[in-house]
Amino acid sequence: MLKTLVNAFKNKDIRKKLLYTLMILVVVRVGSILPIPGVDTEYFSSLLSGISGGDLSYLSAFTGGSFERMSLFALSITPYITSSIIMQLLTIAIPKLEEMQKEGEDGRKKIASITRYVTVGLALIESIAMAVGFGRSGLIKGYADMSTLHYVTMIIVVVATLTGGSAMLMWLGERITENGVGNGISIVLLINIVSGMPGDFATLYSTFVATKNIAKGVLAAAIILAILIAMVVLVCFLQDGERRIPVQYSQKVTGRKSVGGQSTHIPLKVNTAGVMPIIFASSLMQFPVIIAQLFSNTTYEWTKYLSSSYWCRVEAPKYSIGLLVYIILLIIFAYFYTSITFNPIEIADNMKKAGGVVPGITPGKSTSEYLNRILNYIVFIGAVGLTVIALIPIMCTGFFNASVSFGGTSIIIIVGVVLETLKQIEAQMCNRYYKGFLSE
Repeated sequence: MLKTLVNAFKNKDIRKKLLYTLMILVVVRVGSILPIPGVDTEYFSSLLSGISGGDLSYLSAFTGGSFERMSLFALSITPYITSSIIMQLLTIAIPKLEEMQKEGEDGRKKIASITRYVTVGLALIESIAMAVGFGRSGLIKGYADMSTLHYVTMIIVVVATLTGGSAMLMWLGERITENGVGNGISIVLLINIVSGMPGDFATLYSTFVATKNIAKGVLAAAIILAILIAMVVLVCFLQDGERRIPVQYSQKVTGRKSVGGQSTHIPLKVNTAGVMPIIFASSLMQFPVIIAQLFSNTTYEWTKYLSSSYWCRVEAPKYSIGLLVYIILLIIFAYFYTSITFNPIEIADNMKKAGGVVPGITPGKSTSEYLNRILNYIVFIGAVGLTVIALIPIMCTGFFNASVSFGGTSIIIIVGVVLETLKQIEAQMCNRYYKGFLSE
């Protein structure tokens, strides 16, 4: 990794792209600490402190703490992520969008444009709900002494700032994709998650190391480090692990030339769905809890079963029933998301049209059934791996009260984005070397 970065900085063009990306990320972090005019940030922080940490940990990590500070980028890129998920689902449900996706680069540009509009719409809806919902409770400074016109004006200011901040963050991410290195939206999400990690490590140090004697402190630090390394290794396996299905294309003779006849493979990734199953399952479990806690100061008994902060507690094991529901949802969403992103029937039909066959498998229906059977095994392995990664932070929080904002979801995103960005840098370096070689 370090060698790749050192070699990248030696290349003038790639160095410019890296510095451009760093400059955009500085802008992102500055925007994450700029307060919205007229907003009482202390009120909002105290309100969120009353909500169980586990229920807002993923939101805090995704926004880099800007949501808790109610800053310019408080919504972060969560509207864009939600918009992308909605568009993926609609592409399967609406034939027009599916045809658009198959049009190649032009179709992808049209879908990207629609995604931007949906992002702005979602950001507007979320900002209105937050401004109106929290405005009368004390989010806006001096609400009690305001006239109706002044209050409405402040609501408009808050809504415009939140919506504009989310749109600006989306624009900055796209600028990184075009002029920098890697996927801009993913890198913005990465820097938000990483920004909160020093505080989390400081919390772990003060809780498990600083309060112990030297021997116990060193042992605790070693255990924490071993858990983190094990999780990173498992994520690397899930990200890069794949089952390669061999494919042989028949040879065709056109005039005096032979076309085809090559051997290739279909890569089936172990973790086809990525981090989406965890996001879906967590959102579905935590949404009713957050809503109930925001609109009532009372902690209802049923919310404890859905709240991850109550799972794996030795003194109250009954609440861990919610953890079983969470695991079931995670596995279901792993299969669901894979089914909408990988279509064995379509793959088998395309192979048949191109004259490709899996050795020992009849083209057509038999091939699709074979791919579907192999895919089910692989998805199950990936789902089990995701479950283990998601459970480790939850169990550490329940058994040892090791509460941190980053969890399995954050580690998957960090490792995945870093690996993908390094691959893109290496690919750009190879292209530069080949062009330099050919021009000599």
